[in-house]
Amino acid sequence: MEFLKKYPKTFQWLFLLIVFFALCFAIEVPETYKFIRGQAEFVKDPNQSSYVFLGKEVRYYAFDVFWRLPPLLGWLPIWINDSLFFLMNEWMPIEVWNEDTQEFKSRPVVLQISRNLTAFMTFLIQLIREVLLGGLETIVAFSSWDWIDKNPWAELPGLPWTIVAAGAAILSYKVSGKGLALFAGLTMIYISIFGQWKPSMQTLSFILVAAPLSFIFGLGLGIAAFKSKRVEKALYPILLVMQTMPQYAVLVPALVLFGVGDHAAVIITMVVAIPPMILLTILGLRAVPPEVIEAGRMSGCNNWQLMFKVLIPTARRDILIGVNQVIMVCFSMAVISAFIGAKGLGFNLLLALNQLNIGLALEAGLCISLIAILLDKMSLAWANKQTDYFGNLTFFQRNKNILFFAATVIVGIVLAYIGTFLFKGSFNYLFEVPHNKGISTADFWNKGVDWIFDTFFVYIKAFNTWLIQEVLQPMRALYLRMPAVATIVLVVGAGYLIGGIRSALVVCGLTLFIALSPWWDRALVTTYMATFGVIVSCTIGFTVGTLCFQNKRSANFMLGVCDIFQTFPSFVYLIPVMMLFGITDTSVLIAVIVYATIPATRYTIEGLRSVPAGLHDAATMSGVNKFQRLTKIEFPLAFPHMMLGINQTIVFALFMVIIGAFIGTEDLGQYILKALSDKKGAGIGLTLGICVAFIALIFDNLIRSWVEKRKKHLGID
Repeated sequence: MEFLKKYPKTFQWLFLLIVFFALCFAIEVPETYKFIRGQAEFVKDPNQSSYVFLGKEVRYYAFDVFWRLPPLLGWLPIWINDSLFFLMNEWMPIEVWNEDTQEFKSRPVVLQISRNLTAFMTFLIQLIREVLLGGLETIVAFSSWDWIDKNPWAELPGLPWTIVAAGAAILSYKVSGKGLALFAGLTMIYISIFGQWKPSMQTLSFILVAAPLSFIFGLGLGIAAFKSKRVEKALYPILLVMQTMPQYAVLVPALVLFGVGDHAAVIITMVVAIPPMILLTILGLRAVPPEVIEAGRMSGCNNWQLMFKVLIPTARRDILIGVNQVIMVCFSMAVISAFIGAKGLGFNLLLALNQLNIGLALEAGLCISLIAILLDKMSLAWANKQTDYFGNLTFFQRNKNILFFAATVIVGIVLAYIGTFLFKGSFNYLFEVPHNKGISTADFWNKGVDWIFDTFFVYIKAFNTWLIQEVLQPMRALYLRMPAVATIVLVVGAGYLIGGIRSALVVCGLTLFIALSPWWDRALVTTYMATFGVIVSCTIGFTVGTLCFQNKRSANFMLGVCDIFQTFPSFVYLIPVMMLFGITDTSVLIAVIVYATIPATRYTIEGLRSVPAGLHDAATMSGVNKFQRLTKIEFPLAFPHMMLGINQTIVFALFMVIIGAFIGTEDLGQYILKALSDKKGAGIGLTLGICVAFIALIFDNLIRSWVEKRKKHLGID
């Protein structure tokens, strides 16, 4: 009894685990479920159950209600598909003038809006693409082809790679200095001489359309949420779901609404990129000191002037960091959007992976990574270089970087125009190096892969077999052996013990949504893979972060490494693991571990650094050694911050697991990938994406509730 009084929480957790395991052993596995080679395999029951929704029969396999809840939400994909069909084909028809038939034609308003958006996005993408690569169709669309034929001097070539490289180097020098300028120049040279200039500019044109539009809409919605609590409350759950939903799932409804191509990719990229811009805009505006706002009001500013003359200029550093996040999201989507026909480096990467041409995949992946790192460093340098108060600065001083870049572009266009006459009739390598004339290392990398397989095949196969048979399959079987009722009891109980009744209700609702969907089993497989990745990633991240923290130079170096690896699009991580382990769960899990270790390492270092220096001195004066100081003072105080790193690790792991469906994992990601090729897959894809988002939100709620309670207990702000 004294133990129970002294450690009540420990007893409560033990009681919860006892109840969970008791339910696991008490609820028997139905006959429609069996274990094959350590894996739980579903056996279809010919005696199916069904119910009717919206005039359509929803069929499901009848399980013991305690083992698997009936998929009562099986109607949701049907409802989503029918709603999209109704919106696109029947809802609110309007009369639209048809240029082909020269008559008015009835068309649903959503379809008309979709067509107009498609045309507008196509125009913008093509315009920028032709400025970068050359062309006439869009640029001279306002005139006639006959006039162009009669006046060949009006033909506008694209920007030469040399001019773009020089412009990037000069702009990098202006915002950051010699180091970034050298990196920018070398990056552009590498892209060009390896024959990747055209797909790189196609990708860049994609980003130059998606990023500015995402910034504008995100800034506008962020301002609206800042000024209105109702708008913020309405946006908050949407932002949470969008931040945790896999990007694959968002592609599926885009196919229905906008079709296939660059235009659809840009629109869906905006949907994914706008949420971080909204959040960072709100945080930036709220961080403005009250005295600055009061000074603006005392100066006679109205609400419009206060927002655009005081608040936004003061919060511009945080807002520009939001721009950085938008650019990174756009780059990530530039690869994934290749699944719906977006041109560029992402398309080349997917094509190479489909052909198992690791060499070409590495070249495309390296180009993507280099451009991502360059844009990340440039945007962060620009953000960190901002001045909060610049009332005394001239217009040129405030906008010199923008003006300088614009001047570089104009000069480049003029020089490109002159170059067409100087190199007329011969190929100009200063303008572009085509892929068939550039350098390629694909054969070298392919031979390297062959050598690795020939030399280490036995060891790789042995490790792969051991990991799958001895670790992964038993772990997978254990997760699939968890009855739905027992799992819900565990999650809800954990929510109550950590965050009280409110947290318990939230996680209960999220878990019930997944349990009542037709894909509970696949959700368990997804969770098992993410769990394995998170455990290994956190172990590595905590260890590396703790060791690097002991030395300031090592810590700064490791944070820099994390910055670089975090800019890589997640798809890039699949390339090296496929080289070694082929198309297996091992490849996916190793990619998950590498990708998810980044936040675990970063938050460990930053958490340990957040411990006040005064406590270090007090501990030293008390005579404790380094190990005691680490375990008794630094770790307890830093652990709440490190737990936020675990939160990010879980999200990263889930994202990579879903992306791993590309190489054949049997989880929710595989079903999302299948939905992309199904004309009626929008409902399934979106529902699956919500399930993945809810898995992440369950852990997010539990971790954040614990962190808040722990910080309050320790007296940490």
